[in-house]
Amino acid sequence: MKLALPELRPHTVSLPTGSRGARRGLLSTAALLSLVLTGCAPVTPGIVGAASNAPAAPVSACTDGTAGKLELPAEWSATGSWAGATNAASHQAATGPTTAETAGMTLPKVASVPTPELPASVTSCDGANVAVTDVSRIVTIDLYGTLTEIVHGLGLGANVVGHDRAANFPEAANGTVVTPSGHDLNAEAITALDPTLILTDTTIGPLDIQQQLREIGIPVIFFDPARTLPGISHQINAVADALGVPDAGVELNTLVGADISAALSMVPAASTPVRVAFLYVRGTAGVYLMAGPGSGADDMIAAAGAMDVGTDIGLKLPFTQLTSEALIKAAPDVLLLMTGGLKSVGGVDGLVKIQGIGQTPAGTSRRVVDIADDSLLGFGPRTGQSIKALATALHGSRS
Repeated sequence: MKLALPELRPHTVSLPTGSRGARRGLLSTAALLSLVLTGCAPVTPGIVGAASNAPAAPVSACTDGTAGKLELPAEWSATGSWAGATNAASHQAATGPTTAETAGMTLPKVASVPTPELPASVTSCDGANVAVTDVSRIVTIDLYGTLTEIVHGLGLGANVVGHDRAANFPEAANGTVVTPSGHDLNAEAITALDPTLILTDTTIGPLDIQQQLREIGIPVIFFDPARTLPGISHQINAVADALGVPDAGVELNTLVGADISAALSMVPAASTPVRVAFLYVRGTAGVYLMAGPGSGADDMIAAAGAMDVGTDIGLKLPFTQLTSEALIKAAPDVLLLMTGGLKSVGGVDGLVKIQGIGQTPAGTSRRVVDIADDSLLGFGPRTGQSIKALATALHGSRS
């Protein structure tokens, strides 16, 4: 599962110094930066020069450049057997809604709290070389809660003083949520926590907030925003290296890999896989999208022994505006939604009233599977258990 780290091209940025209390005052007067987005993160201006206490060889927060969709390795193909779910007839016979049971999932964690070896030098995903000297007060912020989950899995959860609202697992309960309104960052809430390190990516923002935080002297590392099944091991290793606990990364990857392998071994190898369409909907906001290649849902659907119909019908983007024509063409056997999204359209009764859905096999049979919002696209340490929950909802209990 481990992906090779990229060739490093260090670009050193010396971060401003100053007391933590002074940072709050500096933030209110810091000029907003004009940001130019790259494939990973904004290009960061700064003072070029080597940090005096940084190691000579930085570790990388990014992948080898394949930040989009990564192919599912052949050895992860479904090979198991599931009761009553190994042929098309059984898929067509299943009717009615099902909820993927994720409430009992547990977070894989290393056996003991590691001691960080610092300083560490990290090539952030935006090209900046960031010196990490203190991981005692960490803020983790991304759209999916992935970074928070990884830090907890590495045994440093007690050091997480703030996180995004997507980090909805029991171990994160003691951290302060710094995205109280939707997914927008609150700079004052972050600086009030006196963070010594911020781990983030470009899935959350506004990005000028992260940049301002860096400008006032807080080390900010951007990680790869891509979320894929093959990319999990790299993300864990990248975070572990940045925190100075590389051995904990190896240990956590062993646990996560075992979970994923166990889940995949239980998935049926159907001659005609069930056709699943993942719909990202937010009825209150008027958002209706169908997933395709690179959405992350395609990896999860494939891992659960099914076919992503968005990919199958030739969608080119990770998410495409939902149309009745595309739905009817896709002819899904199952509609997969996040639990919050399904609620936003009035449940299954409201969903089947959306134009085109009633004309699909899934709509006719009301075959709708919902899964907790934080369990499908995060691709963190609990992913193996999410695959098992999804596969059980799609195929039924294992024999």
